[in-house]
Amino acid sequence: MLARRIHVPYSVGLVFAGIALALSHFVQDIALTKQLVFTLFLPPLIFEAAFQLRWRELRKDLPVILTLATVGVAMSAAATAIGMHYLAHWSWISAAVFGVLIAATDPVAVIAMFKDAKVNGRIRLLVEAESLFNDATAAVAFTIALMFASGQSVGAIGVTKTLLIMVAGSLVCGAAVAGLALLLAGATSDHLVEITFTTVAAFGSFLLAEHFHFSGVLAALTAGLILGNVGHLAIAPKGRAAVEEFWEYAAFVANSLIFLLIGMRLANQDYGFVWLPALIAVGVVTVGRAFAIYPLSVLFARSRLRVSAKHQHILFWGGLRGALALALALGLPERIPGREAIITVAFAVVAFSIFVQGMTVKRLMRRLGEISQGN
Repeated sequence: MLARRIHVPYSVGLVFAGIALALSHFVQDIALTKQLVFTLFLPPLIFEAAFQLRWRELRKDLPVILTLATVGVAMSAAATAIGMHYLAHWSWISAAVFGVLIAATDPVAVIAMFKDAKVNGRIRLLVEAESLFNDATAAVAFTIALMFASGQSVGAIGVTKTLLIMVAGSLVCGAAVAGLALLLAGATSDHLVEITFTTVAAFGSFLLAEHFHFSGVLAALTAGLILGNVGHLAIAPKGRAAVEEFWEYAAFVANSLIFLLIGMRLANQDYGFVWLPALIAVGVVTVGRAFAIYPLSVLFARSRLRVSAKHQHILFWGGLRGALALALALGLPERIPGREAIITVAFAVVAFSIFVQGMTVKRLMRRLGEISQGN
């Protein structure tokens, strides 16, 4: 309430609140771990965002979204890795792992920001869908990067095989769990039971995919898209309204807790020994995001899928980093060279993303005419 009164994104306000809680010592420190983020927070957030996407709208811009979420992530990761190797003098392994985990924009941060700013229309679809899909891309690329970092000999054929298996496996997990949820939901008219089935679909698809070393994000995304677009065949109108209200609240709670925990961890992180690599990382990550947006948008300049200049600017500056990057960094194996430096620099980039980009992107959208002056 206070954040909205002083016109600050509530996600930023919650990070400040988390920092204040950590510094006040009123609350026992809660560890922000990969297991906590992946098991508790990401499934409902990914599922809720996908549940709200409409396939009819998504299909129109799918070529743009998939290009940005695949080729764009690869270009961003490569630019970041090259910058960290030559400017920060990190080893190629450390630079590559960092480049991959920080390349994807975080749907948690992006969706929270756009909901708070009440942004609608094509730009919201592009930003939210791209952040959801590039999240899945980053998860797959991160697994492959760890394979290289661990010394496994993986050629082009091996990488392609791993990629195809992970994508196919994730889609199957998401579709299977969503199909089962729809089958069961069709046998009841109790909206509480229908909500329960969607909850099982969100967490079940994510955890099932992770169990088989696929992408939980892609599985939850698949389940959310299916239930959101064909769920009306099994869920009655009353149940549909109840399900949407439940997931809106669940996503709000998950967002709030994630940003509070990020704030608490930011307050306790020691940046002294990597302040120069952190500054370099902020710069190269920003440049890498530009590589992911502007050159690829040119590919669609002469088609009906043209991305306007102002939308390109919002895609670039609105590409926030958040819990996903931190979760991947915190989950790095101990054997990865420079692990502690990677984690600390990742926190520094997230802090810049939240405080600088998060505080100014709304102003940018207002200046570009995407939101009214009163918002």
